[in-house]
Amino acid sequence: MSTISAIYLRLPNWIGDVCMSLPSLHTLLDTGLPIVVCARPWARDLLASYKLGGFIDMKGRWREDRAAVHAFRKKAQHAHPRGILLPDSLSSAMVFKFGGIPSAGYRDDGRSLILRWPVNKPANNLHAVEAWHYITNQALKRWNLPLGGLPAPRRLGLQLAERHEAEARQALSEAGLQPGRYVLIAPTATGLHKGKVKVWPYYDTLTRHLQAKGYTVVMCPPAAETDEARKNAPSALLLPPLKLGAFATLTRLSTLVICNDSGVSHLAAAAGARQLTLFGVTQPERTGPWSDQASCLGSAQAWPLETQAMEYVDALLEPVDASKQDRDSFSLVGKP
Repeated sequence: MSTISAIYLRLPNWIGDVCMSLPSLHTLLDTGLPIVVCARPWARDLLASYKLGGFIDMKGRWREDRAAVHAFRKKAQHAHPRGILLPDSLSSAMVFKFGGIPSAGYRDDGRSLILRWPVNKPANNLHAVEAWHYITNQALKRWNLPLGGLPAPRRLGLQLAERHEAEARQALSEAGLQPGRYVLIAPTATGLHKGKVKVWPYYDTLTRHLQAKGYTVVMCPPAAETDEARKNAPSALLLPPLKLGAFATLTRLSTLVICNDSGVSHLAAAAGARQLTLFGVTQPERTGPWSDQASCLGSAQAWPLETQAMEYVDALLEPVDASKQDRDSFSLVGKP
């Protein structure tokens, strides 16, 4: 049997899905083999602190992507690479197949003949984190490599770089904010889910409710979503857009993150931030934040009412208020 020279990992195309793939990446890195990540260009910043065997930009055009994989493999002189495909698409399988990477992946989309190690999907309905970790372990098992387990308690364990911290703190300083003294909201979500809008409709009411209680409410959407964010929460403090690593740090430095089931929810989970994710059209058990620091409200059938959300948020913030009051009282002891 030939020695494996590297494992090429094709990550999904969405920010939240990449976050939910982190346990799979960690398991692969634990093998000690070079791990070459193939992902959309924006993932470079998010994974900047990881010691990878390489990063190949995937543009979503399979012929160009195939050429990029082939060129990288040839330059790196990976004579016996293996591949793991987390996306279910036929095109992702074709990129690795014709780029010279024999691969493992789920049988979906009629690609069984293209995969060297096709795997049947588990019968039970797994969370996305579990489903991607399952295919990762199935590949490692077939290659006689050590398997990995999902960490307990639930965490994605994103490794952030020092520059991510510096960029986030600079953004806070320029806005006159301090870590732990703001609530971060994300009142946007791209695309539709089965024709339904994925944005909770009461962010303006919630923002004003929090402001009346003395909280600073901020938002930091990407440039393409700025107008929608202003429309959905016009009184919230708008921060300039940040790269993904700095934004993930911004979630961790907040008092609480409030968001939809979106990329922000999973970035916050990856960074270990305290958060509340609101559901109305998607399934919390399938795509909810993989974090013991996260709370979920709502269901795939109905959004939570604005009064429900406000009461829930107040309950989440109450321990923070009590802690702040204790610190303030302590600071007065011994003063003349």
